[in-house]
Amino acid sequence: MTSTPAYSVHPTPIGEALIVVAEGGLAGLTVLEVSLGARERHLERLSARLGAVPTPDAGATAAVASQLDEYFAGRRRTFELALDLGGVEGFARRALEAVCTIPYGETASYGEVAIMAGSPGAHRAAGSACARTPISIVVPAHRVVRGDGSIGEYGGHPERKRFLLDLEARAAADHRAPPADAATV
Repeated sequence: MTSTPAYSVHPTPIGEALIVVAEGGLAGLTVLEVSLGARERHLERLSARLGAVPTPDAGATAAVASQLDEYFAGRRRTFELALDLGGVEGFARRALEAVCTIPYGETASYGEVAIMAGSPGAHRAAGSACARTPISIVVPAHRVVRGDGSIGEYGGHPERKRFLLDLEARAAADHRAPPADAATV
């Protein structure tokens, strides 16, 4: 990765993604709001967390952008990226690490994430960790649902969460289905 944090904005089917990389790996991935100043607000928060201002550099973020494209095309189920979760500590970090273990195409409840993170009663804290993750999609907070199975708000964008869950369900089903030209015995 790069010693100076770098960023780019990359198009995805759910909106433009702000990608930020730092020396430790992917430090930020946020689908931007369609509002004036959204990019700047996210960069400010990440600058404070990283202790440096990211500079525009699409080359430094190219590996992340490429893997995102593969994910949205249904060809990538796991990301092969180092993550920089510096500044995320304690239970929130354990919860996000637990979220990363939820298999592609599956979901877990906030309560299950709390258990996996070592604090069985902390389902609300697990929800807060998911809502505040600096790295969306790659840290698959979209795979975390409410205890009753409903999907929740996903930062005020349940349609994005539904899109990601449906994308993974379709790709997982396509992967399990026999080829159309396979002979049946």
